[in-house]
Amino acid sequence: MIGEDRIELNKRFVKVFEMLEERGVIVKNDRNGRGIGDVAEKVLGNKGYGHIIRAYLNEDDKRVISYSQARKFCHEFGVNEDYLLDGRGSPFGFDLPTKEAVAPASTGSILFTTAEAFAGATTGTDSFTRETNTFFSLPDIKGSGYVAFHINGNSMEPVIQDGDIVVCKEIDRLEDIKDNKIYAVKNNGMLWVKHVQRIFHGNRVTHLKLISANYLEYDPFVEEVNVHTKLYRVVRKISDM
Repeated sequence: MIGEDRIELNKRFVKVFEMLEERGVIVKNDRNGRGIGDVAEKVLGNKGYGHIIRAYLNEDDKRVISYSQARKFCHEFGVNEDYLLDGRGSPFGFDLPTKEAVAPASTGSILFTTAEAFAGATTGTDSFTRETNTFFSLPDIKGSGYVAFHINGNSMEPVIQDGDIVVCKEIDRLEDIKDNKIYAVKNNGMLWVKHVQRIFHGNRVTHLKLISANYLEYDPFVEEVNVHTKLYRVVRKISDM
């Protein structure tokens, strides 16, 4: 007998699936990489299992998605695992205060800058002076080392939209990275916001694989790690949605 937790999991799957449909990430009858069969191939490993995905979406069908399949769905479509598996947080991993709710001011713990300025900075967030820079605060974000900037472009849609603001927290060690989470990566004067996977040589992280949520338009690429590489975990998205 299917437990209540699996039934609730499937309900959340249906909700997220419909959200991805609304955004055009999934088009049920599409034949160009976004259809039901394509979802089945990514989640179930076989394009011919589209009928199973349709069963999960049919409230009158007793079949429901498994936890392992739900994890795969999260990975492939940038869905927040905490939400889909446990019902915590929001479907795409972020609270969504409006931009008006966090108008920059001269006080606060979060440095507000531009992606271009931050990419070119040779120092960390703690070194920016309050006299010459803008800071703001959010009620549940405390401490130092936070930076916020606008996202330009659609490479992380539907998870992060063009024009959204991301708030990031600097991490101390590359070994602390959690694969497939979203980070801002500063390297050699460039800045990317991507899903990140570590590449090891022995016990050392030597390269990072950077993956766009909008994988239909943007291919993954690899960046070599050096002494100047800095990573910032994306902890919040501020959106007009």
